Amino acid sequence: METFLAGLSETALAALPWLFDFWALPHQLPPEGDWRAWVVLGGRGAGKTRAGAEWVRAMVEGATPAAPGRARRVALVGETYDQALAVMVKGESGLLACSPPDRRPRWVAGERRLVWPNGAEARLYSAHDPEALRGPQFDAAWADELAKWPKAQQTWDMLQFGLRLGDHPRVCVTTTPRNVGVLKDLLGRDSTVSTHAPTEANRAFLAESFLEEVRARYGATRLGRQELDGELVEEAEGALWSQGLLDGARAEAVPVGARITVAVDPPVTGHAGSDACGIVVVGVVQAGPPRDWHAVVIEDCSVQGVSANGWAEAAVAAYHRHGAERMVAEVNQGGDLVLDAVRMVDPLVNVRSVHAARGKVARAEPVAALYEQGRVAHLGGLPELEDQMCRMSITGYEGPGSPDRVDALVWALTDGMILPARGQARPGIRQI
Repeated sequence: METFLAGLSETALAALPWLFDFWALPHQLPPEGDWRAWVVLGGRGAGKTRAGAEWVRAMVEGATPAAPGRARRVALVGETYDQALAVMVKGESGLLACSPPDRRPRWVAGERRLVWPNGAEARLYSAHDPEALRGPQFDAAWADELAKWPKAQQTWDMLQFGLRLGDHPRVCVTTTPRNVGVLKDLLGRDSTVSTHAPTEANRAFLAESFLEEVRARYGATRLGRQELDGELVEEAEGALWSQGLLDGARAEAVPVGARITVAVDPPVTGHAGSDACGIVVVGVVQAGPPRDWHAVVIEDCSVQGVSANGWAEAAVAAYHRHGAERMVAEVNQGGDLVLDAVRMVDPLVNVRSVHAARGKVARAEPVAALYEQGRVAHLGGLPELEDQMCRMSITGYEGPGSPDRVDALVWALTDGMILPARGQARPGIRQI
Protein backbone atom coordinates (compact mmCIF):
# COMPACT_ATOMS: atom_id res chain seq x y z
CA MET A 1 0.00 0.00 0.00
CA GLU A 2 2.82 2.43 0.85
CA THR A 3 4.47 1.73 -2.51
CA PHE A 4 1.17 2.30 -4.31
CA LEU A 5 0.53 5.60 -2.54
CA ALA A 6 4.07 6.79 -3.11
CA GLY A 7 3.59 6.35 -6.84
CA LEU A 8 0.57 8.66 -7.01
CA SER A 9 0.73 12.32 -7.96
CA GLU A 10 -0.51 15.01 -5.58
CA THR A 11 -3.66 15.36 -7.66
CA ALA A 12 -4.33 11.63 -7.54
CA LEU A 13 -3.74 11.55 -3.78
CA ALA A 14 -6.19 14.42 -3.31
CA ALA A 15 -8.80 12.60 -5.38
CA LEU A 16 -8.34 9.19 -3.75
CA PRO A 17 -10.64 9.76 -0.71
CA TRP A 18 -13.53 10.46 -3.12
CA LEU A 19 -13.02 7.33 -5.26
CA PHE A 20 -15.49 5.06 -3.55
CA ASP A 21 -14.81 2.08 -5.81
CA PHE A 22 -11.32 1.97 -4.31
CA TRP A 23 -12.49 1.92 -0.66
CA ALA A 24 -15.85 0.20 -0.88
CA LEU A 25 -16.71 -3.14 0.67
CA PRO A 26 -18.08 -5.75 -1.76
CA HIS A 27 -21.69 -5.37 -0.61
CA GLN A 28 -21.51 -1.59 -1.18
CA LEU A 29 -20.93 -1.88 -4.92
CA PRO A 30 -23.83 -2.47 -7.34
CA PRO A 31 -23.79 -5.80 -9.19
CA GLU A 32 -23.24 -5.96 -12.92
CA GLY A 33 -26.15 -6.66 -15.20
CA ASP A 34 -29.40 -5.25 -16.51
CA TRP A 35 -31.24 -4.83 -13.21
CA ARG A 36 -33.93 -2.33 -12.24
CA ALA A 37 -33.68 -2.51 -8.44
CA TRP A 38 -30.58 -3.07 -6.31
CA VAL A 39 -31.35 -3.98 -2.69
CA VAL A 40 -28.58 -3.54 -0.12
CA LEU A 41 -29.49 -5.72 2.87
CA GLY A 42 -27.38 -5.27 5.97
CA GLY A 43 -27.23 -5.15 9.71
CA ARG A 44 -27.11 -1.93 11.68
CA GLY A 45 -23.98 0.03 10.83
CA ALA A 46 -23.03 -2.21 7.89
CA GLY A 47 -22.52 0.76 5.57
CA LYS A 48 -25.86 0.75 3.76
CA THR A 49 -26.31 4.52 3.81
CA ARG A 50 -22.86 5.12 2.36
CA ALA A 51 -23.64 2.62 -0.41
CA GLY A 52 -26.85 4.47 -1.29
CA ALA A 53 -25.25 7.91 -1.24
CA GLU A 54 -22.31 6.79 -3.39
CA TRP A 55 -24.65 5.13 -5.88
CA VAL A 56 -26.57 8.39 -6.27
CA ARG A 57 -23.25 10.20 -6.78
CA ALA A 58 -22.28 7.69 -9.48
CA MET A 59 -25.61 8.26 -11.23
CA VAL A 60 -25.67 12.07 -11.23
CA GLU A 61 -21.98 13.02 -11.59
CA GLY A 62 -20.24 13.31 -14.93
CA ALA A 63 -16.59 13.31 -15.99
CA THR A 64 -16.23 16.92 -14.84
CA PRO A 65 -18.26 18.91 -12.28
CA ALA A 66 -20.32 20.51 -15.04
CA ALA A 67 -20.68 17.42 -17.24
CA PRO A 68 -24.00 15.56 -17.18
CA GLY A 69 -24.29 12.17 -15.54
CA ARG A 70 -26.59 9.25 -16.26
CA ALA A 71 -29.39 10.66 -14.09
CA ARG A 72 -30.78 14.18 -13.70
CA ARG A 73 -33.96 13.69 -11.66
CA VAL A 74 -33.61 11.62 -8.49
CA ALA A 75 -36.12 10.73 -5.76
CA LEU A 76 -34.79 10.33 -2.22
CA VAL A 77 -37.43 8.48 -0.21
CA GLY A 78 -37.17 7.92 3.55
CA GLU A 79 -39.50 6.98 6.36
CA THR A 80 -40.14 10.67 7.11
CA TYR A 81 -38.92 13.96 5.66
CA ASP A 82 -36.86 14.63 8.77
CA GLN A 83 -35.15 11.23 8.66
CA ALA A 84 -34.49 11.51 4.94
CA LEU A 85 -32.83 14.88 5.51
CA ALA A 86 -30.88 13.79 8.61
CA VAL A 87 -29.62 10.50 7.15
CA MET A 88 -29.66 10.62 3.36
CA VAL A 89 -28.66 14.26 2.88
CA LYS A 90 -26.91 15.59 5.98
CA GLY A 91 -25.82 12.39 7.73
CA GLU A 92 -22.21 11.36 8.26
CA SER A 93 -22.57 9.01 5.29
CA GLY A 94 -25.08 11.17 3.44
CA LEU A 95 -24.79 12.91 0.10
CA LEU A 96 -23.29 16.17 1.34
CA ALA A 97 -20.56 14.43 3.35
CA CYS A 98 -19.68 12.01 0.55
CA SER A 99 -19.41 14.52 -2.27
CA PRO A 100 -16.07 16.16 -3.18
CA PRO A 101 -15.99 19.95 -2.82
CA ASP A 102 -16.22 20.69 -6.54
CA ARG A 103 -19.23 18.38 -7.01
CA ARG A 104 -21.06 18.91 -3.74
CA PRO A 105 -24.77 19.61 -4.27
CA ARG A 106 -26.50 22.64 -2.80
CA TRP A 107 -29.36 22.05 -0.35
CA VAL A 108 -32.47 24.17 -1.03
CA ALA A 109 -34.35 23.79 2.24
CA GLY A 110 -37.62 25.45 1.19
CA GLU A 111 -38.00 23.04 -1.71
CA ARG A 112 -36.55 19.91 -0.07
CA ARG A 113 -34.20 19.73 -3.01
CA LEU A 114 -30.52 19.09 -3.76
CA VAL A 115 -29.01 20.73 -6.83
CA TRP A 116 -25.66 19.58 -8.29
CA PRO A 117 -23.27 21.85 -10.20
CA ASN A 118 -24.20 20.05 -13.44
CA GLY A 119 -27.90 20.79 -12.95
CA ALA A 120 -28.99 17.37 -11.66
CA GLU A 121 -31.59 17.48 -8.89
CA ALA A 122 -32.79 15.20 -6.10
CA ARG A 123 -35.97 15.77 -4.09
CA LEU A 124 -36.93 14.34 -0.70
CA TYR A 125 -40.09 12.31 -0.18
CA SER A 126 -41.66 10.70 2.87
CA ALA A 127 -43.26 7.27 3.16
CA HIS A 128 -45.91 8.94 5.31
CA ASP A 129 -47.01 10.88 2.22
CA PRO A 130 -47.12 8.54 -0.80
CA GLU A 131 -49.40 10.91 -2.72
CA ALA A 132 -46.52 13.40 -3.01
CA LEU A 133 -44.96 10.94 -5.48
CA ARG A 134 -48.01 11.14 -7.73
CA GLY A 135 -47.00 13.36 -10.65
CA PRO A 136 -43.19 13.80 -10.43
CA GLN A 137 -41.00 11.64 -12.66
CA PHE A 138 -37.46 10.39 -12.19
CA ASP A 139 -34.64 8.48 -13.84
CA ALA A 140 -33.20 7.24 -10.51
CA ALA A 141 -34.29 6.80 -6.90
CA TRP A 142 -32.79 5.92 -3.55
CA ALA A 143 -35.17 4.32 -1.05
CA ASP A 144 -33.82 4.12 2.50
CA GLU A 145 -35.13 1.66 5.13
CA LEU A 146 -37.95 0.42 2.93
CA ALA A 147 -38.79 -2.38 5.38
CA LYS A 148 -39.89 0.09 8.08
CA TRP A 149 -41.88 2.51 5.94
CA PRO A 150 -45.35 3.13 7.46
CA LYS A 151 -47.17 3.09 4.09
CA ALA A 152 -44.65 0.91 2.36
CA GLN A 153 -46.69 -0.64 -0.45
CA GLN A 154 -48.49 2.57 -1.39
CA THR A 155 -45.27 4.60 -1.38
CA TRP A 156 -43.36 1.97 -3.34
CA ASP A 157 -46.12 1.74 -5.94
CA MET A 158 -46.21 5.51 -6.45
CA LEU A 159 -42.42 5.55 -6.79
CA GLN A 160 -42.52 2.86 -9.50
CA PHE A 161 -45.00 4.88 -11.57
CA GLY A 162 -42.64 7.86 -11.40
CA LEU A 163 -39.49 5.97 -12.44
CA ARG A 164 -40.03 6.56 -16.14
CA LEU A 165 -37.33 8.94 -17.40
CA GLY A 166 -34.20 8.06 -19.34
CA ASP A 167 -33.19 4.87 -21.04
CA HIS A 168 -33.01 2.68 -17.96
CA PRO A 169 -34.40 4.13 -14.69
CA ARG A 170 -33.12 2.38 -11.60
CA VAL A 171 -33.62 2.38 -7.84
CA CYS A 172 -31.26 1.57 -4.99
CA VAL A 173 -32.89 0.27 -1.81
CA THR A 174 -30.89 0.30 1.43
CA THR A 175 -32.59 -1.42 4.33
CA THR A 176 -32.28 -3.61 7.35
CA PRO A 177 -34.52 -6.55 6.39
CA ARG A 178 -37.85 -7.23 8.02
CA ASN A 179 -40.48 -9.78 7.16
CA VAL A 180 -42.77 -7.40 5.26
CA GLY A 181 -44.57 -8.06 2.01
CA VAL A 182 -43.19 -5.16 -0.02
CA LEU A 183 -39.58 -6.23 0.57
CA LYS A 184 -40.24 -9.94 0.02
CA ASP A 185 -42.05 -9.19 -3.24
CA LEU A 186 -39.21 -6.94 -4.43
CA LEU A 187 -36.54 -9.53 -3.65
CA GLY A 188 -38.51 -12.15 -5.55
CA ARG A 189 -38.56 -10.21 -8.80
CA ASP A 190 -36.28 -11.17 -11.71
CA SER A 191 -35.35 -7.51 -12.22
CA THR A 192 -33.98 -7.21 -8.65
CA VAL A 193 -30.42 -7.88 -7.53
CA SER A 194 -29.18 -7.75 -3.95
CA THR A 195 -26.05 -7.59 -1.84
CA HIS A 196 -25.81 -8.42 1.83
CA ALA A 197 -23.54 -7.95 4.84
CA PRO A 198 -23.73 -8.23 8.63
CA THR A 199 -22.84 -5.39 10.96
CA GLU A 200 -19.32 -6.79 11.46
CA ALA A 201 -18.48 -6.22 7.79
CA ASN A 202 -18.05 -2.54 8.62
CA ARG A 203 -16.39 -3.05 12.01
CA ALA A 204 -13.44 -0.80 11.13
CA PHE A 205 -15.81 2.16 11.47
CA LEU A 206 -17.72 0.94 14.54
CA ALA A 207 -16.85 1.04 18.24
CA GLU A 208 -15.63 -2.36 19.42
CA SER A 209 -17.62 -1.97 22.64
CA PHE A 210 -20.79 -1.52 20.56
CA LEU A 211 -20.20 -4.79 18.71
CA GLU A 212 -19.41 -6.67 21.91
CA GLU A 213 -22.52 -5.37 23.68
CA VAL A 214 -25.05 -5.95 20.93
CA ARG A 215 -23.67 -9.37 20.05
CA ALA A 216 -23.71 -10.45 23.71
CA ARG A 217 -27.29 -9.31 24.17
CA TYR A 218 -28.95 -9.96 20.82
CA GLY A 219 -26.67 -12.35 18.94
CA ALA A 220 -28.77 -15.50 19.33
CA THR A 221 -32.16 -13.82 19.00
CA ARG A 222 -34.50 -13.22 16.12
CA LEU A 223 -33.87 -9.49 16.53
CA GLY A 224 -30.12 -10.09 16.33
CA ARG A 225 -30.43 -12.14 13.14
CA GLN A 226 -32.45 -9.31 11.63
CA GLU A 227 -30.71 -6.20 12.96
CA LEU A 228 -27.10 -7.46 13.14
CA ASP A 229 -26.84 -10.25 10.56
CA GLY A 230 -29.11 -8.46 8.10
CA GLU A 231 -31.10 -11.66 7.65
CA LEU A 232 -34.66 -11.69 6.38
CA VAL A 233 -36.23 -13.80 9.12
CA GLU A 234 -39.34 -15.62 7.96
CA GLU A 235 -42.21 -16.40 10.29
CA ALA A 236 -42.51 -19.95 11.58
CA GLU A 237 -45.15 -21.93 9.72
CA GLY A 238 -48.38 -21.55 11.68
CA ALA A 239 -46.76 -19.12 14.15
CA LEU A 240 -48.97 -18.02 17.03
CA TRP A 241 -47.32 -14.58 16.99
CA SER A 242 -45.64 -12.59 14.22
CA GLN A 243 -43.15 -9.78 14.55
CA GLY A 244 -45.54 -7.52 12.69
CA LEU A 245 -48.25 -8.23 15.25
CA LEU A 246 -45.87 -7.47 18.11
CA ASP A 247 -44.52 -4.32 16.45
CA GLY A 248 -48.08 -3.06 16.16
CA ALA A 249 -48.68 -3.61 19.88
CA ARG A 250 -46.30 -1.18 21.58
CA ALA A 251 -46.94 0.77 24.75
CA GLU A 252 -45.14 3.85 26.05
CA ALA A 253 -45.87 3.29 29.73
CA VAL A 254 -47.66 1.05 32.23
CA PRO A 255 -51.31 2.11 32.59
CA VAL A 256 -52.21 3.87 35.83
CA GLY A 257 -53.83 1.47 38.25
CA ALA A 258 -52.53 -1.66 36.57
CA ARG A 259 -52.43 -4.82 38.70
CA ILE A 260 -48.91 -6.21 38.44
CA THR A 261 -48.17 -9.92 38.30
CA VAL A 262 -44.78 -11.63 38.17
CA ALA A 263 -44.86 -15.09 36.60
CA VAL A 264 -42.13 -17.68 37.04
CA ASP A 265 -41.44 -20.78 34.97
CA PRO A 266 -38.54 -22.46 36.84
CA PRO A 267 -36.04 -24.85 35.23
CA VAL A 268 -35.81 -28.49 36.20
CA THR A 269 -32.19 -28.09 37.30
CA GLY A 270 -29.99 -25.19 38.24
CA HIS A 271 -26.59 -25.24 36.53
CA ALA A 272 -24.83 -23.54 33.61
CA GLY A 273 -26.40 -25.84 31.01
CA SER A 274 -29.95 -25.60 32.34
CA ASP A 275 -32.84 -24.01 30.51
CA ALA A 276 -33.57 -20.45 31.52
CA CYS A 277 -35.91 -19.61 34.37
CA GLY A 278 -38.63 -17.58 32.69
CA ILE A 279 -39.57 -14.50 34.72
CA VAL A 280 -42.01 -12.06 33.10
CA VAL A 281 -43.77 -9.03 34.59
CA VAL A 282 -47.22 -8.05 33.33
CA GLY A 283 -49.62 -5.27 34.28
CA VAL A 284 -53.38 -5.73 33.79
CA VAL A 285 -55.95 -2.95 33.88
CA GLN A 286 -59.70 -2.89 33.32
CA ALA A 287 -60.27 -0.79 30.20
CA GLY A 288 -64.06 -0.81 29.95
CA PRO A 289 -66.96 -3.03 31.01
CA PRO A 290 -66.42 -5.83 33.52
CA ARG A 291 -64.01 -8.47 32.21
CA ASP A 292 -62.74 -6.09 29.51
CA TRP A 293 -59.11 -6.21 30.59
CA HIS A 294 -56.02 -5.02 28.77
CA ALA A 295 -52.41 -5.86 29.62
CA VAL A 296 -48.93 -4.47 29.16
CA VAL A 297 -45.90 -6.75 29.26
CA ILE A 298 -43.48 -4.71 31.33
CA GLU A 299 -40.26 -6.66 31.69
CA ASP A 300 -38.60 -9.94 30.85
CA CYS A 301 -36.14 -10.56 33.67
CA SER A 302 -35.48 -14.22 32.96
CA VAL A 303 -32.20 -15.71 34.18
CA GLN A 304 -30.16 -18.72 33.14
CA GLY A 305 -27.58 -20.96 34.76
CA VAL A 306 -28.48 -20.09 38.34
CA SER A 307 -29.56 -22.11 41.36
CA ALA A 308 -33.06 -22.16 42.79
CA ASN A 309 -32.02 -19.45 45.20
CA GLY A 310 -30.68 -17.41 42.29
CA TRP A 311 -33.86 -17.39 40.24
CA ALA A 312 -35.98 -16.91 43.36
CA GLU A 313 -33.97 -13.80 44.23
CA ALA A 314 -34.43 -12.48 40.68
CA ALA A 315 -38.19 -13.10 40.82
CA VAL A 316 -38.58 -11.47 44.22
CA ALA A 317 -36.51 -8.49 43.11
CA ALA A 318 -38.83 -8.01 40.12
CA TYR A 319 -41.84 -8.36 42.42
CA HIS A 320 -40.66 -5.50 44.62
CA ARG A 321 -39.23 -3.40 41.79
CA HIS A 322 -42.61 -3.19 40.09
CA GLY A 323 -44.80 -3.18 43.20
CA ALA A 324 -46.48 -6.44 42.18
CA GLU A 325 -49.59 -7.73 43.89
CA ARG A 326 -49.01 -11.36 43.04
CA MET A 327 -46.46 -13.88 41.89
CA VAL A 328 -47.50 -17.07 40.10
CA ALA A 329 -45.08 -19.97 39.74
CA GLU A 330 -45.40 -23.22 37.84
CA VAL A 331 -44.90 -26.20 40.16
CA ASN A 332 -44.97 -29.11 37.70
CA GLN A 333 -41.26 -29.85 38.12
CA GLY A 334 -40.48 -28.75 41.66
CA GLY A 335 -43.76 -28.96 43.54
CA ASP A 336 -43.63 -27.26 46.93
CA LEU A 337 -39.88 -26.72 46.50
CA VAL A 338 -40.67 -23.93 44.01
CA LEU A 339 -42.79 -22.02 46.51
CA ASP A 340 -40.32 -22.76 49.27
CA ALA A 341 -37.49 -21.23 47.21
CA VAL A 342 -39.43 -17.98 46.86
CA ARG A 343 -40.46 -17.87 50.52
CA MET A 344 -36.91 -18.49 51.64
CA VAL A 345 -35.99 -15.21 49.95
CA ASP A 346 -39.05 -13.29 51.19
CA PRO A 347 -41.78 -15.04 53.18
CA LEU A 348 -44.16 -12.10 52.67
CA VAL A 349 -44.38 -12.42 48.88
CA ASN A 350 -47.91 -13.25 47.72
CA VAL A 351 -46.94 -16.29 45.64
CA ARG A 352 -49.44 -18.76 44.19
CA SER A 353 -48.81 -21.98 42.32
CA VAL A 354 -50.05 -23.05 38.89
CA HIS A 355 -49.93 -26.52 37.41
CA ALA A 356 -49.78 -27.29 33.68
CA ALA A 357 -52.48 -29.79 32.83
CA ARG A 358 -52.27 -29.12 29.06
CA GLY A 359 -49.44 -28.77 26.56
CA LYS A 360 -47.58 -25.55 25.85
CA VAL A 361 -49.40 -24.81 22.59
CA ALA A 362 -52.85 -25.40 24.10
CA ARG A 363 -52.01 -23.01 26.93
CA ALA A 364 -50.49 -20.42 24.59
CA GLU A 365 -53.29 -20.25 21.99
CA PRO A 366 -55.80 -18.33 24.18
CA VAL A 367 -53.04 -15.87 25.07
CA ALA A 368 -52.15 -15.40 21.39
CA ALA A 369 -55.82 -14.62 20.76
CA LEU A 370 -55.58 -11.73 23.24
CA TYR A 371 -52.85 -10.20 21.08
CA GLU A 372 -54.97 -10.59 17.94
CA GLN A 373 -57.77 -8.76 19.74
CA GLY A 374 -55.40 -5.88 20.48
CA ARG A 375 -55.62 -6.39 24.22
CA VAL A 376 -51.92 -6.90 24.99
CA ALA A 377 -49.07 -4.47 24.33
CA HIS A 378 -45.33 -4.57 25.02
CA LEU A 379 -42.96 -2.03 26.46
CA GLY A 380 -39.59 -1.87 24.71
CA GLY A 381 -36.60 -4.07 25.48
CA LEU A 382 -38.10 -7.56 25.13
CA PRO A 383 -36.11 -9.05 22.22
CA GLU A 384 -35.44 -12.51 23.70
CA LEU A 385 -39.07 -12.96 24.73
CA GLU A 386 -40.38 -11.80 21.34
CA ASP A 387 -37.91 -14.07 19.57
CA GLN A 388 -39.36 -17.08 21.41
CA MET A 389 -42.92 -15.93 20.77
CA CYS A 390 -42.35 -15.81 17.01
CA ARG A 391 -40.99 -19.37 17.11
CA MET A 392 -44.12 -20.77 18.77
CA SER A 393 -46.34 -22.44 16.19
CA ILE A 394 -49.45 -24.56 16.26
CA THR A 395 -47.24 -27.64 16.02
CA GLY A 396 -44.88 -26.67 18.85
CA TYR A 397 -41.81 -24.59 19.59
CA GLU A 398 -39.38 -24.29 16.66
CA GLY A 399 -36.41 -22.90 18.54
CA PRO A 400 -33.57 -24.38 20.59
CA GLY A 401 -34.20 -25.48 24.16
CA SER A 402 -37.44 -24.68 25.92
CA PRO A 403 -39.59 -21.52 25.47
CA ASP A 404 -39.29 -20.61 29.16
CA ARG A 405 -39.90 -16.91 28.61
CA VAL A 406 -43.08 -17.63 26.64
CA ASP A 407 -44.23 -20.06 29.33
CA ALA A 408 -43.85 -17.35 31.97
CA LEU A 409 -45.72 -14.87 29.75
CA VAL A 410 -48.55 -17.35 29.29
CA TRP A 411 -48.81 -17.95 33.05
CA ALA A 412 -48.93 -14.20 33.73
CA LEU A 413 -51.61 -13.38 31.16
CA THR A 414 -53.64 -16.48 31.96
CA ASP A 415 -53.68 -15.55 35.63
CA GLY A 416 -54.37 -11.87 34.99
CA MET A 417 -56.87 -12.03 32.12
CA ILE A 418 -58.07 -15.46 31.01
CA LEU A 419 -58.97 -17.03 34.35
CA PRO A 420 -60.79 -13.91 35.65
CA ALA A 421 -62.77 -13.77 32.39
CA ARG A 422 -63.83 -17.36 33.05
CA GLY A 423 -64.72 -16.55 36.63
CA GLN A 424 -61.92 -18.83 37.86
CA ALA A 425 -59.69 -16.37 39.74
CA ARG A 426 -59.05 -17.95 43.09
CA PRO A 427 -56.16 -18.81 45.37
CA GLY A 428 -54.47 -22.19 45.45
CA ILE A 429 -53.21 -24.51 42.75
CA ARG A 430 -54.91 -24.00 39.39
CA GLN A 431 -54.98 -26.62 36.65
CA ILE A 432 -54.34 -24.84 33.35
